[in-house]
Amino acid sequence: MHTVPELFRRHSRNPILHRGNWPYQVNSVFNPGAAMVDREVVLLVRAEDRRGLSHLTVARSANGVSGWRVESTPAILPGTSQTDEWGVEDPRLTFLADRGEWAAVFTEYSRTGPRIGFALTSDFRKFVRMSPKVGPDGKSGDKDAALFPRKIGGRWAMIHRPHVDDTSDMWISFSDDLETWSDSERLLSAREGTWWDAEKIGLSTPPLETRDGWLVMYHGARNTPGGCLYRAGLALFDADDPRKLLGRTDEWIFGPEAEYEVRGDVGNVVFPCGWVADGNMVFMYYGAADTCVAVASGSLTEMLKFVKEEAC
Repeated sequence: MHTVPELFRRHSRNPILHRGNWPYQVNSVFNPGAAMVDREVVLLVRAEDRRGLSHLTVARSANGVSGWRVESTPAILPGTSQTDEWGVEDPRLTFLADRGEWAAVFTEYSRTGPRIGFALTSDFRKFVRMSPKVGPDGKSGDKDAALFPRKIGGRWAMIHRPHVDDTSDMWISFSDDLETWSDSERLLSAREGTWWDAEKIGLSTPPLETRDGWLVMYHGARNTPGGCLYRAGLALFDADDPRKLLGRTDEWIFGPEAEYEVRGDVGNVVFPCGWVADGNMVFMYYGAADTCVAVASGSLTEMLKFVKEEAC
């Protein structure tokens, strides 16, 4: 046994966003995608209304912590198709340099279950919705998805979590056009027994390209007598072939500890959906207890060192 380092440090001003920051009535705000645009942090935040349906709203801040400017109207609303009648949730943001656009990948919810939805934007004001055909069989419920920022072997690549054979693992799929996805492979599996990530796993933050490969944060859920407990770990994949796992943390590296993470609409949940890198510092934005938004920061060098040590 060894001591797990404190890879992420919570900001003293947490939570940084809550429903009181919203210019219109909502029940809660959480699970934001994150981007750095013109030296400003842009969040695409999941906001749940008092019906229980979620939509996505843009918030901006010069320092990524305070002074948030929240748009007065939602950016992406549910109800545009039969697959999102119950809400749009948990966005991840990736800049696609080849297209000069940001891709927002999120979960659409309806009576048929979760599906993956896309929207493209160049300015975070106008979003163009897409209807990707995703999944090993094209029919399974699917969620927790994000794109890689560049093509792999000449094709776009995406991590997602289809529900296949009663398992909840992370998969990778490929596409020529961002519409039709195929060549799906299981990328990372949930462990068994009493591990922190034994029940189900899913992508948290989008893949971050580093000198050592693609760094990914993923969440694991474990059922306990007190309810389901969400924590986060790290995995590292090969830069040229992200189907190759280079390292995975045995221990969770971030879990619910602060009061605003333990108590809320859904207690004992930290759910990162976005991070931005500024030099060696990484700022992780996450939902806390399905109630508010918080931020924690850490050293990229320390993260890579730890996940590589775990692979030895």
